[in-house]
Amino acid sequence: MYPSAGPIGKVQVEGGRGNQYNRAMLLGKRMALIGAGNMTEALVAGMLTAGVAHPDQLYTTDIRPERRAHFQDRYKIKVSGDNVEAARYGQIIILSVEPQVLDEVLGTVKSALQRKHLIISVAAGYPISRIMTHLKAEARIVRAMPNTPSSVLAGITALSFGAGATEEDQRVARIIFESVGKVVVVEERLMDAVTGLSGSGPAYVYLIIEALADGGVKMGLSRQVAELLAAQTLLGAARMLIESGEHPGRLKDRVASPGGTTIAGIHKLEEGRLRATLIAAVEAATKRSEELGKGF
Repeated sequence: MYPSAGPIGKVQVEGGRGNQYNRAMLLGKRMALIGAGNMTEALVAGMLTAGVAHPDQLYTTDIRPERRAHFQDRYKIKVSGDNVEAARYGQIIILSVEPQVLDEVLGTVKSALQRKHLIISVAAGYPISRIMTHLKAEARIVRAMPNTPSSVLAGITALSFGAGATEEDQRVARIIFESVGKVVVVEERLMDAVTGLSGSGPAYVYLIIEALADGGVKMGLSRQVAELLAAQTLLGAARMLIESGEHPGRLKDRVASPGGTTIAGIHKLEEGRLRATLIAAVEAATKRSEELGKGF
């Protein structure tokens, strides 16, 4: 009924956070992170924690003085409000701005970009083809779709590579995003599906945790205890799935003993069409991502 081993354990890239080879790959490479938002902070914290970069290799920009001060004080990295200066400094340029301002940012920095630059974009819905309209034909571009758990170094990032990206560029991109979680590689045409699943997915999970906790409160548990039970249960189940490589249906069957409590609960979930509703949620979010992407 189920595959003997699911693909979950196989999508992890080689190496890991703090790996000596990974450190050697990025050591000495200067990085400019355009935009000092939450994702930039996650990447800076992740790379520094993993040891794949030193503070003097990192340079971030932002129009907000308080964000520049925060990065300088907390992470001891270079900061400024000048995107062109940062682009000239960096060998790797990470575009971490809202997609609606990326045209303007690229228009500003393109004069400073050369063949030596690896361009990595985390702007949701902004295709590689659109980035190429601002750059030279031989530009080396990676498109990345991380998710919000990257801020606690437990994210998942999907990568797509432009035609000019070399094998080393691909390894470098993997190392950077592996510092904040796990990495998968997909064709760019599937990035909207990634957005609908892992990009929007944390919100679905928060709703599930809240609902499970509400059930516990209804049955007499305190709110604090119920929320901890629900959150840790999802965390543990996810870790067990990833580390075992087992099909989720097989793991579910191991919990659901004949005539027991779990199968009674599963029956109610099936009556409520939980699986169909989650599938529909991913589909709706994917279609919305496609619609927003057409604006670019």
